[in-house]
Amino acid sequence: MTEQFADVNGIKICYDIHGDGDPVILIHGFSDRKEHWRAQVGALSKHFKVIRMDNRGTGKSDRPDGEYTMEVYASDVAGLMDSLGMEKSHIIGHSLGGMIAQNFAILYPNRINKLILVNTFPGLKPPGEPIDDAIEMYKESAFASQEAIEKDPLNAFINGAKSSYSRNFWKIMREEPKKKFHGIWSVEDLVEEKVKFGPTIKDLSNQAHALSTHNTYERLNEIKNKVLILSAEKDKSCPKTMGEKMHELIPNSKFEVIEGAGHQSILEKAPEVNQVIIDFLKS
Repeated sequence: MTEQFADVNGIKICYDIHGDGDPVILIHGFSDRKEHWRAQVGALSKHFKVIRMDNRGTGKSDRPDGEYTMEVYASDVAGLMDSLGMEKSHIIGHSLGGMIAQNFAILYPNRINKLILVNTFPGLKPPGEPIDDAIEMYKESAFASQEAIEKDPLNAFINGAKSSYSRNFWKIMREEPKKKFHGIWSVEDLVEEKVKFGPTIKDLSNQAHALSTHNTYERLNEIKNKVLILSAEKDKSCPKTMGEKMHELIPNSKFEVIEGAGHQSILEKAPEVNQVIIDFLKS
């Protein structure tokens, strides 16, 4: 389906819809856009109505000034649902999207069917611990990565990807940037997306600020929905210990590990991830 735009909280949110059935909203991660779910949309849309959205400040959605927080992001999801006349939906979030999804589940408990959290965490630090230094390091790393992409897109992307994929998979990415993994995506596809639609430094700063407002350690127990927590065995950004911690804190949760994958398991191990998602949503 072609891209559409919804008036949400005074801005335009870009989204697309694929398939029919029970609705599933996909929320992407830091510095990404809705197309980051490219390896999921085909498989999931055979069973569900799949809605992908560009978060505010990303992709083709508006990039307004103002404070970005988890509450604002969650309100955007609710606003898109209102625009589509949708009372409830399954929600799936990856990385930062998983943080948005946690906050949505806490703030709008009656608007979720099932919740899937992929490679995410309940907060940079436990409650009470300072996070300013961690946020500054996160921002500096993101800024440096984006500046490198703008100067030398392919090499910068490959170098940055080393920490997001398993070592063996990354080697193939480096050696065969034209290879269509799972018949769906190539390194060149991802690089082109970063160049055409990537974030500005301001966008990255806004997203990092929202990250600084995320801490659900003491509220995850409020989530009563059925929850699937997916962690990747070799994830360096959101280690599986964080998934185990969320599983411990969320009462009605199931925890699974995608073996041999890094943080971008939704791309690296797409068939396995998709099947686990479909099985959980259909169970």
